[in-house]
Amino acid sequence: MTARRAFGLALAALLLAACGPSVPKLPKLDSGAVILAFGDSLTYGTGAGREEAYPTVLGRLIGRKVVGAGVPGETSEQGLQRLPALLEEVKPQLLILCHGGNDFLRRTGDEAAARNVREMIRLAKEQGVAVMLIATPKPGFGASKVKFYEDIAKELAIPVEPDVLADVLSSNKYKSDLVHPNAQGYKRMAEAVAKILEKAGAI
Repeated sequence: MTARRAFGLALAALLLAACGPSVPKLPKLDSGAVILAFGDSLTYGTGAGREEAYPTVLGRLIGRKVVGAGVPGETSEQGLQRLPALLEEVKPQLLILCHGGNDFLRRTGDEAAARNVREMIRLAKEQGVAVMLIATPKPGFGASKVKFYEDIAKELAIPVEPDVLADVLSSNKYKSDLVHPNAQGYKRMAEAVAKILEKAGAI
């Protein structure tokens, strides 16, 4: 291999690495699109004011209607039961799913949470609704990432934001208590989601 060819290959590899991992594509959201942000207290905005919850901040950032549908204390099993009627009522173009945190708090097992998250994604897709996933970490000293979110996203070819909640909940600057962001943390969460939506071609 010539030196010039080796340099060219190295440069190409560096450029690919700089672009980061590829994000599965989402349909372009028109200006009148409705987005359903579905989850538990992390979607409700516990720890901050209602106008500071991530769905509200996200709506302002991307100029789309984002319906916040978070229920504090809800498990993924309860979310799975609640979602079908809400999909029918809201008729969203995109579902942003952030669920599982209360399963981890109650130590009901990762397998059940993963199964319920996967089923919620399936329900949405069956109705022609695009899906994005937000990974929820396990609480503790800091916040540990849960691998199944990225595995499910890869399996079902949907975008995932794997890091922001773990990062936010590992910093006293961005959290209101051990398991909830504060207003600054929810703003970071909304910004991270908007970035994924942009990379996926939705906005």
